[in-house]
Amino acid sequence: MKKIIYKFLIFSLLIIFGFITYLSTIGIKTDAFNNQISKEVKKINNQLDLDLDKISIILDPFKFKLVLKTIGANLKNKNKSIKLESVRSNIDIKTFINKKLSLTELDITTRTIEIKNLISFVRLIKDNPQIYILEKFLKKGYLIADISLKFDQKGDVENDFIIKGFVKDVELSPFKKIDLSKINFIFNIKSNEFEFKDIELSYDNNKFTFPELNLIKEKNDFLVSGKNKNKNINLDNKKINKLLNNEFSNLEIKSAKFDLENIFSFKINNKYKINDLKINSLLNLKNSKFIISQNLKEFFPNINEMIELSNHQIQIEYKKDLLNINGNGNILIQKENDNIKYNLSKSVKNLKFNTSLEIKKNPFHLNFLNYKKGQDDKLEIIILGDKSLLSNEINLKKVSIKENYNKFEVKNLSLSKKYKIKSVSNINLSYIDNDLLKNELSIQKKDENYLLDSKIFNATKIIDDLLKANKNSDTKKIFSNNFKLNIKIKEAFLDKDHQIKELDGYLKFRDSEVIDANLVGDFSDNQKINFTIRSTSNEKITTLYSDLAKPFVNRYKFIKGFEEGNLDFHSIKQNDLSNSKLIIDNFKVQEVPALAKLLTLASLQGIADLLTGEGIRFTDFEMKFSNKNNLMKIEELYAIGPAISLLMEGYIESDDLVSLRGTMVPATTINRTISSIPLIGDILVGKKAGEGVFGVSFKVKGPPNKLKTTVNPVKTLTPRFITRTLEKIKKN
Repeated sequence: MKKIIYKFLIFSLLIIFGFITYLSTIGIKTDAFNNQISKEVKKINNQLDLDLDKISIILDPFKFKLVLKTIGANLKNKNKSIKLESVRSNIDIKTFINKKLSLTELDITTRTIEIKNLISFVRLIKDNPQIYILEKFLKKGYLIADISLKFDQKGDVENDFIIKGFVKDVELSPFKKIDLSKINFIFNIKSNEFEFKDIELSYDNNKFTFPELNLIKEKNDFLVSGKNKNKNINLDNKKINKLLNNEFSNLEIKSAKFDLENIFSFKINNKYKINDLKINSLLNLKNSKFIISQNLKEFFPNINEMIELSNHQIQIEYKKDLLNINGNGNILIQKENDNIKYNLSKSVKNLKFNTSLEIKKNPFHLNFLNYKKGQDDKLEIIILGDKSLLSNEINLKKVSIKENYNKFEVKNLSLSKKYKIKSVSNINLSYIDNDLLKNELSIQKKDENYLLDSKIFNATKIIDDLLKANKNSDTKKIFSNNFKLNIKIKEAFLDKDHQIKELDGYLKFRDSEVIDANLVGDFSDNQKINFTIRSTSNEKITTLYSDLAKPFVNRYKFIKGFEEGNLDFHSIKQNDLSNSKLIIDNFKVQEVPALAKLLTLASLQGIADLLTGEGIRFTDFEMKFSNKNNLMKIEELYAIGPAISLLMEGYIESDDLVSLRGTMVPATTINRTISSIPLIGDILVGKKAGEGVFGVSFKVKGPPNKLKTTVNPVKTLTPRFITRTLEKIKKN
């Protein structure tokens, strides 16, 4: 009997063990729990219906739970449905025995879902602006997710849910003309935490990667943090313009190739407002090409049309509306690479900058100071200052240019928003110029005016520029305020051979124009120079007297071998029209190519030989002319000398056209002597004006480099010529 009971117990245990093993591994299928599970899903949202096949029940003997699992379910809401790969849940065995079905967990695995369909499905359950905007931005994409829900003892869904999965091949258009494609990432979402990993996306064939991106909900805000690391980003001008949206009006970026690493964080509220943005970036700029609107050829004579940056390491930090940029690398402005370093700090109100440019083999010019950098010398330019973003005014605290012993330094240069000079506290110059002359000069601000003090200064280039300048050009209006410049120069060079001692006086500026001036200086041998400007409400009077005419006449390259003579200039300017008179007395000219050509054409070879040999002497030269804009009208140019006299008129239209005509008479002194003899003079010269004496008429016309000259070698002198000659004879 005992054996029978023993065998029965063993058999029963085997059956129970086998049953448990069967339930634990294979389980049983039934649809008895379908309605109960569907009711639990409706607790999540009453609009949801879960369409289930038969459920497999598997025993978990260690947790004393039943595992319910089904394959191929559908989650429905009205006419929309989402296909699920599987639905799994756990039921406490005690509640099952007591016939009280209570789900403790619900795990759902989806099949591949088209995200647009998922968004449409969610909008039927709960619609809001965020979901609507996402639907508008989204073009396509797919998602697979594992959803894990937990229920409390009352059967309500707890806040401790987990959603895992991955997104593939998403395309978005979050902004106008910006398309993001090939977006892939893994996600892990908890109740208040969103974790995204291995994010990849493509923008205009450039691949961007984000190793991690985290969102943590804090009350009504989300704290977003993450990293991204991208290599070989290549942008052309169209892509750059889309991103920058013309933020840099003075800069046209053509291309950029770079690597980028970012660590960032920010808070975003339910109204999509971003706060506490922090960014730390390392930008490896491999190459970038751009064009700037300013003309820098005056400083960089071999400047390229396109400026190129290469091998720049740039640190970027943004925090609390403060942007800091530190970088350095190569810059190709001309033929050889130079090195540039820069630090930019931008806040809401201003932009601070500190830049240094090191030039080695390339040229650098300061033409207005007659300076050029040595070919193999190193030159460094430092610019330190700030710009007000409210007024757009610029304050250059320091501008320094150094090359060996040559130094140019400017302190506290204030510029208006139109880049006009408002004020400067100090300028110090010490350099050797292109004429190998030493220059030492300083300008100090004294109250609202300035003092220019110099031991020695070469003014050659400044005088050349003043003679050539277009006085009506707005580019010459470089000052925004009116001021007086007091001048005290011990030795000023007009050219390499002529210098002025003790040049003293002042210049008064109004609207960038000198309205009042008085400069006095001494040449050697008690010869003086005096320059004045006086202005009234409607006219401006300029005078220049110099006991030496040569340093001024020598600037006109078509005249060579000018000697002796003094110069007297007087000009009256009203509105844009100036009427001037220039007188030069008792001088000699050795070579004037245009005049030599006229003499040759007139068959006056002897005088032409004299001109290019010993030179021709003139006792008087007088020119009356007017200037308006780019047009110079010569009303009368009259020159008289022992060998030849000239009377000429015409106009010169800037660098475009020259049109001159006149009369030339050889042996003026002989004619003058003959005409003074009674009776014989009347016979030879004639009683009527214009009779008896012969001269040559000529015309010169064409572009300055292609002048065409015509000569009529036989012509009776005009009354005007005779009248002007007689006036000069009487005066002398």
